Amino acid sequence: MDQQPPSNFARVRRKPQRAAYDRTTIHAILDAGMVCHVGHIIDGRPVVIPTFHWRHGDRVYWHGSAASRMLEANAAGGEVCLTVTLLDAWVLARTSFNHSANYRSVLCFGRPSVVDHPDEKLAAMKGFVERLFPGRWDRLRPPTVQEIKATLILSLPLTEASAKLRTGPPIDDEADRAWPVWAGVLPLHLVADKPVADAYVVPGQEPPATPL
Repeated sequence: MDQQPPSNFARVRRKPQRAAYDRTTIHAILDAGMVCHVGHIIDGRPVVIPTFHWRHGDRVYWHGSAASRMLEANAAGGEVCLTVTLLDAWVLARTSFNHSANYRSVLCFGRPSVVDHPDEKLAAMKGFVERLFPGRWDRLRPPTVQEIKATLILSLPLTEASAKLRTGPPIDDEADRAWPVWAGVLPLHLVADKPVADAYVVPGQEPPATPL
C-alpha cells in the first residue's frame, strides 16, 4: 500500500508492504476489535493494560474507574500507545521459518484527553454500550450521577496511527514446495456461545443479538 505515514515515528519499518495509513483501514480494524492494550509510563516504568475501547469519528475512547492509576496517569497528559490486534488465521508453511499468521493490527500514538463535560461523557458511555449491543442503552436504568462521576473516560485523536495487515497463503521457497507435509491457512474466528440468563430474568426478557 502506498499511503504515507502521518509521522516517521508511526511508520511501519518491518515489512512495510503490509502497512496501511488510510482512515478507512484504521477505522475498520478499531471497529472490529473489542479489546485494546494501552501502554504508558507509571512512575518511570512501562505498563500495558488491556481494556475495552470504542471509536467515534476520528477518535478512539476507553474508560475505567476514576481511581485507576492507569487512567490517572493518562489523564495527566502522558504519551500513550494504544494497540488493537485481530488474529485471523494461522499460516502453516513447509518450514518453521516460513510459518506465519494472518492478522490486522493498529497502533495509535498521542496524548489522550479527559472527556469531562457531563453531556459528552454520557454520550460516550452510550456509544460504548450501543457499539456492542445496539438498542440496549435506552432499555437500561439510566446511570446515576455518582456512577457517571466514578467513571473516567479518555479519548485519543487518530492523528498518528498506522495499521499493519497480512493475508493469504504461506510463502514457501520454491525448493521446499515439494516437501511432503500439509501447508495452508487455518482460519480463526471469535464466536459467541448460547446466552446464559441470571436468576432474576423473567419470561419475555430476551437477550440481545450477539455482536459477533
